[in-house]
Amino acid sequence: MTTSLSWIKAYVPELEVEPQEYMDAMTLSGSKVEGYKKLDEDLEKIVIGQVLKIEKHPDADKLVICQVDIGGETTQIVTGAPNVFEGAKVPVVLDGGRVAGGHDGKVVEGGIKIKKGKLRGIESNGMMCSIEELGSTTDMYPDAAEDGLYILPEDAPVGESAVAYLGLDDVVVEYEITSNRVDCFSILGIAREAAATFGKEFIPPVVTETGNTEDVNDYIKISVEDADLCPRYTARVVKNIKIAPSPKWMQHRLASHGIRPINNIVDITNYVMEEFGQPMHAYDMDTISGHEIRVRRAAKGEKFVTLDGQERTLDDSILMICDGEKAIGLAGIMGGENSMITDNVQTMLFEAACFDGTNIRLSSKKVGLRTDASSKFEKGLDPNNAIEAMNRACQLIEELGAGEVVGGVVDVYQKEMTGRRIAFDPDWINGLLGTDISAETMIGYFKKIDLGFDEETQEVIVPSWRQDLLRDADIAEEVARFYGYDNIPTTLPSGESTTGKLSFKLRVEEVAREVAQFCGFSQGMTYSFESPKVFDKLLLPADSQLRNTVTISNPLGEDFSIMRTVSLNGMLTSLSTNFNRRNKDVRLYELGNIYLPKQEPVTELPEERMQFTLGFYGDGDFYTMKGVIEEFLYKVGMNLKPEYDPESELSFLHPGRQANVIYDGQVIGYLGEIHPTVAANYSIKDRVYVAVIDMPEIVSRATFDRKYEGIAKYPAVSRDLSMVVPKHVLAGDIEKVFDERGGKILESYELFDIYEGAQIKAGFKSLAYKLTFRAKDRTLEEADITAAMKKIMNGLERLGIELRQ
Repeated sequence: MTTSLSWIKAYVPELEVEPQEYMDAMTLSGSKVEGYKKLDEDLEKIVIGQVLKIEKHPDADKLVICQVDIGGETTQIVTGAPNVFEGAKVPVVLDGGRVAGGHDGKVVEGGIKIKKGKLRGIESNGMMCSIEELGSTTDMYPDAAEDGLYILPEDAPVGESAVAYLGLDDVVVEYEITSNRVDCFSILGIAREAAATFGKEFIPPVVTETGNTEDVNDYIKISVEDADLCPRYTARVVKNIKIAPSPKWMQHRLASHGIRPINNIVDITNYVMEEFGQPMHAYDMDTISGHEIRVRRAAKGEKFVTLDGQERTLDDSILMICDGEKAIGLAGIMGGENSMITDNVQTMLFEAACFDGTNIRLSSKKVGLRTDASSKFEKGLDPNNAIEAMNRACQLIEELGAGEVVGGVVDVYQKEMTGRRIAFDPDWINGLLGTDISAETMIGYFKKIDLGFDEETQEVIVPSWRQDLLRDADIAEEVARFYGYDNIPTTLPSGESTTGKLSFKLRVEEVAREVAQFCGFSQGMTYSFESPKVFDKLLLPADSQLRNTVTISNPLGEDFSIMRTVSLNGMLTSLSTNFNRRNKDVRLYELGNIYLPKQEPVTELPEERMQFTLGFYGDGDFYTMKGVIEEFLYKVGMNLKPEYDPESELSFLHPGRQANVIYDGQVIGYLGEIHPTVAANYSIKDRVYVAVIDMPEIVSRATFDRKYEGIAKYPAVSRDLSMVVPKHVLAGDIEKVFDERGGKILESYELFDIYEGAQIKAGFKSLAYKLTFRAKDRTLEEADITAAMKKIMNGLERLGIELRQ
């Protein structure tokens, strides 16, 4: 977004600031200024001169000697311009002055210094200028000659500044406006912000009623078939059109915005678009069949030729402006070649409408055409602005004598957009900002930007054109930017979230990282996007719930088309990469989410569950991974002993070397050796061990409360227990008996021997444990130990276990 400072000052007359001051203040108040350019930065000592007399140069066929009145005195200038004539008024650079460009039209940084001298022996005291030498082009000044001097109008005041007369004594300011501030994509919006920023009065143009005694409904009929895509459509008719150049002030303002002046009608539509931020379009009434306008969707495959002469192929999502027989415009983008305004136009239809921003953006992309109008519509305009812009354009038509405005307006506005009300709580705003601003001062800020205030309800009344103000935080931002961000003191926010510590969930995850790294694992990070082929590599059954995934609507490719439901693919892919690069003894871990859809088809966000995934190959085995898990559970305060269920039946793990991890009766994860086929699928020729812990189950059970226990004061007593155990009985089953029957005096137990062989009968194995007993309040006696051992043996006998003789 760019504006000229002079145009802003037209609506803020008391605004007298330097460009740098304007840039800094506007940026601080929220309208970020990217930079500015002085149009006259390289122009000095350039006045309006009048050629009084022309003589032929004695020594050059293409040069002439001119006597030029520069206001109160006459100076001599030698020129080769082909279009100079006696009586011509031209820009004259005096001795010591500067111009922006050379004869080739190229702008020279810092300008070109002009000094008096001699041309072929004849003294020349300056230079007469073309428009290119003044830093502009014939596009922006269409009355300028293509090759020669810029001939000024006859009423140009001799001796006055040519720079000021041509509107080049201006500053063009470039802004970075966020898309939610649609109101600031207009001169009036920026002027309102400037007035509030500098504490000056904002005086918008007074739009007066226009139109003769006729009724516009006798000229045109409007119907809107899709109100969702066109919430408002307004139209007026102008007859007895007089095509002519627009006035210099309008041309200069448009040129400062980079808009080429064309004629009064086109220039008025462009002018109002910049002034109000409301695009407009004009149609030749004689080309509108049936004097009817229909706003409808295009037919699929429909062809249409736009004003630029290009044929476009449309679909049924694109909105069209049509007459009684044919399409005459792409709504919000560009009109049609079949209804363009020509110099022969007699009666004209003016259109100012509001279209759905998202539809305009998508339609513009589909047809490959983005215009100034579409760039404004796609941001979502205020429907209430359309009628104001329409009346402003008709007012300018009458003021400039461009035509006769027919009375009345056709206004199709089915659902009126109104402003909104936001509760005003100055204490909350001060608490949020860390300020102490009075309620009266805040209300004063609101009034400066045309926000109303209802004292009875204590509500801020937001007009429809401020679509960015939706809640109390937005109101607080308005206070902050006009109070001055640089004036807000440095304060510490208050609340639990600012006490400088990690949340409980993050503390548990931090422990997971510490344990993994202590055990020699390095952290990895893998994609949450995966390919459906992963499930086959992991040997998942066709009916597995893990195959129910969230499909990505715009994937990077098939290999990244779904959200993962199991975390193993990324881990195994990373281990495979390391294995094939001949890295030995690799241990990796990852903390990452899986995404489980709540139902199919997916209609809401999936359940995201953090998984603590560990994997390694090389040095270590199943029990190595089991030890890592138990260390982690201990570190997060889960003091019950986990159990391991070998009947987990996970297809991607080795059938006899896997187990679910069970804690307090709930499965919290699994571990085991990767199935050889799966390992081969990932090109790993070694045993691979993995473990996956479901972190939500851990967080719900973890605790960081610690209870100190002193050093034991009484001696411990140990007993060795050698047993013959049926092979189907697990060590965990035996240890469960120890825990249940050992009583408070059983301090610990340790498996120190496993044996299977000829000395043990078939179907059995030998296990030997060391049991340690200790009392906290006394020295144990033999009777205490004997009683505890008897209870333990009774429990073991129920499992078919015998003492080894």
